[in-house]
Amino acid sequence: MKTTTINKEEIDKFSKIAEEWWDPDGKFKPLHAFNPIRIKYIKDNIIKHFKIEKKILPLSKIKILDIGCGGGLIAEPMTRLGASVTGIDASEKNIKIAKAHLQKNKLKINYKCASPENFVYKEKFDVILNLEIVEHVDDVNLYMKSCFKLLKKNGLMFTATLNRSFTSYVKAIIGAEYILRWLPIGTHDWNKFIKPEELEKLLNQEKFSTIDLKGLSFNPFTNKWKKSNDLSVNYIICSLKN
Repeated sequence: MKTTTINKEEIDKFSKIAEEWWDPDGKFKPLHAFNPIRIKYIKDNIIKHFKIEKKILPLSKIKILDIGCGGGLIAEPMTRLGASVTGIDASEKNIKIAKAHLQKNKLKINYKCASPENFVYKEKFDVILNLEIVEHVDDVNLYMKSCFKLLKKNGLMFTATLNRSFTSYVKAIIGAEYILRWLPIGTHDWNKFIKPEELEKLLNQEKFSTIDLKGLSFNPFTNKWKKSNDLSVNYIICSLKN
């Protein structure tokens, strides 16, 4: 029985390019373009679920755990919305980059080098973010069990990943990595992509229920991402801990 979700090859792969996390034209350029739609989706669902009426710093009473936080591309915007954010990542180099950028911007985020199954916490979180992480972990079942333990009852978890479909192979592997070179070759292993119905089944096994499921589609004409009903490549699930 596995006792860790860490895949050393995946950690090493992202550690090698960690210096580029905050370069909007670097190897993480697709995530920078992706960020606005992810932030809006997360913010809107948190506000709706927790019935928040506050307009300024609307997430000020929300405790968020960002798992696989990388250089802090999501953690920092969530902090600017008022949330109390903890970011964990299994790569020490990623955490070092995230802390350096944090100090430069004078924000307060609790960064730790950890994975969810070994993370020591004082209290549970209102919201957990799993954004483009589950396709890189070594044991998705253990990962979901660990997330369940970290989340408060009635808390929300956001899981964004890629569908294991013919379309995703063409667009996310052949297109994004080999033709357009948006991502370094080998960034993704198509066999580790997860179909939405598979992910929902895993979530249901851990007593999560789906609140919302949306596709995230790229429009090459506007160069922007948008929510859609197309789940064939990128998608995000907002789920509730029962």
